[in-house]
Order: sequence, then C-alpha cells, then structure tokens
Amino acid sequence: MKESWTSLASFLGILAFCQTLLQVVFPPELRFASLKFLNRALGCCSSYCYFDITEMDRDNTNELYNSVQLYLSSFVSASCSRLSLTRPRNSSATTFGLSHNDCINDVFDGVAVQWEHVVTQRQSQTSWRCLPDEQRSFTLRIRKRDKDLILDSYLDYITDKSNDIRRNNQERLIYTNSGLNSRSRPWESVPFKHPSTFDTLAMDPEMKRDIMEDLRDFAVGQAFYQQTGRAWKRGYLLYGPPGTGKSSMIAAMANFLGYDIYDLELTEVPSNSELRKLLMKTSSKSIIVVEDIDCSVNLLNRSKEPKAAEPRSYYDPGSPDAACGGKDGNNNTITLSGLLNFTDGLWSCCGSERIFVFTTNHIDKLDPALLRSGRMDMHIYMSYCSYPALKILLRNYLGSEGEDLGKAVASELREAVEKAQMTPADISEVLIKNRRNKEKAVSELLEVLQARAERNEKYGGLREECGLNGVAAEEEEEEQEKRALEEPQRSERL
Repeated sequence: MKESWTSLASFLGILAFCQTLLQVVFPPELRFASLKFLNRALGCCSSYCYFDITEMDRDNTNELYNSVQLYLSSFVSASCSRLSLTRPRNSSATTFGLSHNDCINDVFDGVAVQWEHVVTQRQSQTSWRCLPDEQRSFTLRIRKRDKDLILDSYLDYITDKSNDIRRNNQERLIYTNSGLNSRSRPWESVPFKHPSTFDTLAMDPEMKRDIMEDLRDFAVGQAFYQQTGRAWKRGYLLYGPPGTGKSSMIAAMANFLGYDIYDLELTEVPSNSELRKLLMKTSSKSIIVVEDIDCSVNLLNRSKEPKAAEPRSYYDPGSPDAACGGKDGNNNTITLSGLLNFTDGLWSCCGSERIFVFTTNHIDKLDPALLRSGRMDMHIYMSYCSYPALKILLRNYLGSEGEDLGKAVASELREAVEKAQMTPADISEVLIKNRRNKEKAVSELLEVLQARAERNEKYGGLREECGLNGVAAEEEEEEQEKRALEEPQRSERL
C-alpha cells in the first residue's frame, strides 16, 4: 500500500514538472494555437455543430439572447430541477430560466437540439460601458446534417414565440391623446386592467363565436394580408342603444388578443395632419378606439370659408386655434376625408396588426363612406338583452343560469325579456343590488321585466306615431346632455 502511494506521488510530480516545462518552453500564443487546432480537428470528427449566442454584442444588448431566454422559459420549468426566477419590469408573470451551465433539450420539426446556459467570469473591462461581472451566453447544439434544414426557421420561430410571451406577460396599457402638450408625448398611458372577457360578455353566444373567430383569423393572418396586398388592419363598428356593452366588447377584444388600447378623443385633435401624427405614434398589435363617433366632432361642417389670418401651428400656445380643438391647417374643422384617410388611407398602413373600432348609438347618422368594407369591415349590432344574454348575466352575478331556477321561472324570464327591450346594463343593476339573495334578485328582475314589457305594449302605438320608442327618447336626452356639457368647453376655447 505504501508503494502505491509513493508511485502516485511520483507520477503527480512528473505531471507537474511537465506542465511547468510546457509553460516555459511553449509561449501562451503557441499553446492557444495548438488548442484551437486540436478543437478544429476534433470538430471535423464530431457530428455536431455549436452556435454561441452571447448576452452582449460588443457594447449592445443581443436581442436574440433575450428571445432565447424567454422561449426556453416557456417549458423549462417542467424539465429542470434547478431554475432561476426573474420578473421583468412591467410584467405580470414570473419568468423561469436555466441555472448556470445547465442544459435542456428541445425538438423542432422532428429535429432534436440542445441548449446550454454558459456563465463565466469576465476577465477585464475593455469597454467604456460598465458590463456585468459575469459573461452569459446560450450554446445551441445541432447535428450537422440538420443545420441547413432548421437553423433559420428555428431562430425565427423562437423570435416569434418570445414576442408572444413578452406581450402576454407585459402589462397592457390604455392610451389617450394628451391634447395641447402633445409635442413630445402625444399619448398618455395608464395600466389597463378591465376584467371583461368574451365569457362574461352578455350577448348572443353565436355572435360571440363569430367575432372571436374573426379576431383569431386576423391575429394569425400576416401571410394572408401580404399575399392579397392588403394592409394588416381591420375595422369594427359597434352600434346600438346605450348600455348594450359596446365598451365592454372593446375591453374583451383587447383581453382576448392581448393588445393595447388607444382611446382617441377627436375633440382634442385640431387638424387632419395632427390626426395622422397621432396614428404614426401608435404601436402595432393595438386597438384604436373612437367612441360615440357621431357626436365626437361635427363632420358635417367641413367646408367653411378659410379665414384671412395665416394658419399657425397647433402646438403654438399663442395660436388662436391652439385650444379650439377642431381646426386644421386651413382653419377648417376635421374633415370626413381626413377621418377616412386615417382609417383606410396610405397612412393607415404605417404600422401593422392594428384594429380600428368605432362606436355609435345611431348608425344612420354616419356617412356611408365611413361604413364601407375596408374601413369598417364588420358591423356588430349590440342589441337589447336577449334570453341567451340574460343567462350569461345570471351566471355572472348569481352563479346560476335560467334553467337552474325552474322551468316555470325560466319560461317567464324568456317571455318577459324579449318584450321588455332592456339593456344588459339595466338588468345588471337589478342583479347587483340583490346579488346576495338569489330568489329576491330573480323575483325583482322578473317584476321589472314584466313592468317594462307592459309599458312597451301600452305605449307602443304612441311611440310609433312619434317615431321614437322609450329608449330612443332616452338616447336623445343623453345626446343633448353630452352637447350641453361640451358647449361650455367650446365656449371657453373660443
């Protein structure tokens, strides 16, 4: 035993002597060249090729590294025993990542690949920019025979997938145009946390399925739009009485697609040119909304005589039209032509994957040119509450559908809701008030529906003679209130 330890010590001593001799005889440059040659020789015999994706590309961040990191985080949690956890800023989800020098396998188009997360200590700072002490990179291993088949398509797939993950994790925002102080920041944003979804939206289920299919086809239709030579955008017109869920529909669309919302207030836009500038500052994968378009601006008065005064910039505080909110470069109000070009002109394709949504209570007041296909591709009528929509409201507020209340009650509700012509907002108010007592909520709702139905039948003939039903009268009163509120603002501006 003693001889064995003596022999081992002698062998280690010989190795140490040889290592010292090599360092003295062979300079570092020669050793590096020899190792490089040896790696190449071994690489020629290997059936794999390796690709390094570093975190930093010289002094700039390598976006491909971030994309790979996000992509691997989508499935790494199920296959690794040791993970690193991060939560980026403005993100609502925790991101899983590979630990230092850990590996994970992936399959793309039937080809197996391997990723390794390599972390080494940075030797020295050679840049003016302060870099992390650790140097990180991902190493992709692919068989040589598969490299030309999948490399480019695989990296494109990773980039697209990471963009989807980033959009889903990122906190969605709702923007509004900021009026006079919009030279540097034309849009102001706040987090968008509206809980409306298509599951909770009170409308006909078949119509909801059609809308969801149309949105889904649009979101994955980039190749189709390029093939047909169309701008990647789509327009939706939501019309119907107040309280039928038009705003909730917009929120459900945004939550379904994961898009941001740009709520465009036309009364704050003074000219057609400023409208185009606002469009240029919107991002892709967004919904641009104009609510109550029939009373946002006066599109009928678009041919006024120009004044003699020379036009001044909208951003000039001394301009007499700076706060007027309806003047363009020729001292005219925003024209219908400017709005049409905004939705379907050449400037409308300066971004991609955009949705335009207009809402109105009176579709007959809109110019037919605004309604044609290509501008408003899909017209969605938000009707009074039907029985299928009522079942959704009962499920949302009371946790049960109409059939759960008994056949007799369900039959009475079905008959009354069709005759009552009440909006989902009115019915929701009744249910919210009594949501802790299901029986009381249903009985009171039935009474309200029957009373409204009787009133409609009683005064139906009078409404036909007047040309207005009860709800239409309420709509007229609502519009008069809006105009009354807007008049003092216009007077102050003038």
